[in-house]
Amino acid sequence: MNDRLLRVPAEPGRTVPSRRGAPAAEGARLVVVPGLHGSDAAHWQSWLERQVPGALRVEQEDWRTPDLARWSRRVVETVERAGPGAHVLVAHSFGCLAAAHALQAGGLESIARVLLVAPAEPAKFGVEAALPQRPLRCPSTLVASETDPWMSAASARAWATRWGCGWVNLGDAGHVNVASGFGPFPLARDWVEAALRDPTEVAAPAQEGWRAAA
Repeated sequence: MNDRLLRVPAEPGRTVPSRRGAPAAEGARLVVVPGLHGSDAAHWQSWLERQVPGALRVEQEDWRTPDLARWSRRVVETVERAGPGAHVLVAHSFGCLAAAHALQAGGLESIARVLLVAPAEPAKFGVEAALPQRPLRCPSTLVASETDPWMSAASARAWATRWGCGWVNLGDAGHVNVASGFGPFPLARDWVEAALRDPTEVAAPAQEGWRAAA
C-alpha cells in the first residue's frame, strides 16, 4: 500500500492542527463490524479496535456463512449491548451489508455515524433486494477501491449514491484488507476519533483528509 493513501500533505506554510487524544463525546463508542471470516489480528479493523478505548466488535456465530439476516441481528444486539450514546459503526466487506441492513431494520437510534469500507457486492450473495434502496438514516461515508475484486468502483459509487453516503475512492487499494497492505489504517482511525468527538458534525469526505475520487 502506498503511503500517499495514508497522509495528506499540508499546504505550504500552513500548520495542520491535530486533535488526536481529544475525548470522545459522552457515551460514544466504536462498534466494529467485520466481514467474512472475521478480521484477524493483522487486519486494520483489529488494529483500529486496539486504538480506541471501549470499542466493541460484532461477533458472528458462523463467520464462514454470509447470512444477511443473522449477521444483521448480531449488529443490532451488539449495539444494544453498548448502551445509550452516539455510537459509530465501522464495517468492512460483507459486514457493510449487515450494517446497512441493520440500519434499515430500525431500532438503532444510538448510531450516529457509519463508515463502510470496501463493501462486498450484494449481487454476489443475492441480497440486493433486502438492502436499503434509499439513504441510510444517519450520516455515512463509503470507502471504495478501483481494484477491489469484491465490488467494482462503479457499483460502490452507485450504492453510495443510493444510500446517501459520502464517497471516497482509494484508487489501487484492492479489498482494503491485509492482502492489499492495510494493517494499520491511520485515516480510518482519524475518521473514527473525529466522529467520536462530535458525532453530530458531518464533514465532506475531502475535508476528512481522504483521497477523494475526482
